[in-house]
Amino acid sequence: MSAKNAGLIFTPGSENWWDSERISNPIVMHCGDRNWKMWYYGRDPNFDRAINLPTGRCGLAISEDGIHWERVRGNLTMGAVLEPSSDENRFDSGHIGVNDVQFHNDLYWMWYFGGDRTITKMGNIEAKGINMLPGCAVSRDGINWIKLEGPYKGAILDRGKPDEFDALFCGWPKILKDRENWKMYYHTLNPQTRKFIVGFALSEDGLHWQKFGQVLGAGEPGSFDEGGIGTRHIIKTGDRYLMFYEGVDSQGNHSIGVAVSTDGIKWEKQAGSQDNGSIFQQSPKGQDIWDAGPIGTPYIVPMSDGSYRMYYVGTNEGGYDELSSLHQIGLAVSDGSNYLKWQRWE
Repeated sequence: MSAKNAGLIFTPGSENWWDSERISNPIVMHCGDRNWKMWYYGRDPNFDRAINLPTGRCGLAISEDGIHWERVRGNLTMGAVLEPSSDENRFDSGHIGVNDVQFHNDLYWMWYFGGDRTITKMGNIEAKGINMLPGCAVSRDGINWIKLEGPYKGAILDRGKPDEFDALFCGWPKILKDRENWKMYYHTLNPQTRKFIVGFALSEDGLHWQKFGQVLGAGEPGSFDEGGIGTRHIIKTGDRYLMFYEGVDSQGNHSIGVAVSTDGIKWEKQAGSQDNGSIFQQSPKGQDIWDAGPIGTPYIVPMSDGSYRMYYVGTNEGGYDELSSLHQIGLAVSDGSNYLKWQRWE
């Protein structure tokens, strides 16, 4: 593997696949020796160009080692396993993206998010499909999914009122099964400040949720997460919760940071080993490296030797929006059990 491709493990599909243009947001499940599954979202060039997001449809890949992956052809459009609803009245009629999968009571549970085809004005900007909401689907094999019907046009959580922090969207739901409760962490964008915020909701069954408000927001001026916090993954280790999250600085650069909690609600950010205070950042610019653009969507897999794997999405530099950049999936490994220090897999 060349230095330019260090960490790169999965690329877009060929032209006859649903994900031939871009791939993003790996959700990785280690199901025992030589049995790995990865759900992710992406799109092909013919997907609705007015929806300027990396989402579209969802698919599945399998692996024997968590590094070398083979696509599984699903039964939906061009091999996808989940796609937007054909019912224009549902919340997910425009585009969708998977953001968590868990195995519970002999079923795979997928928490995904989606938007309809509504065009929303944000100041001088018009955005199609931005009013995103979370949904839930179940499957026996991880390939054929049944969407469960929530109370908000099919969604399981609604946006906030016009004066609330999550009035624009509730996207990218991350779920943690914790004793008798389910915890949901999602993020939104404040249209006034243009900063990303993490919200929290609680459930007894994974389907009916009660919001508890904002739990983590933007960092101090000059920090790597000054522009707010987006995609994230939460794991529990011992009596601590770890949130690995995507932060945005004032220049639009994306890095990965970490926060710690004892209850999953009150969080304290930890300084990482990178110069900007993060634990992992994009590669240097100007060297044609595959992930020299924004990085994000961290997904953490604890390994049996006490180390961690972090699956993430990287983009090339030079793109001016979501659809002009190339999204691919990479892998980083921790320095032993030190989750504050990482290097790209080679």
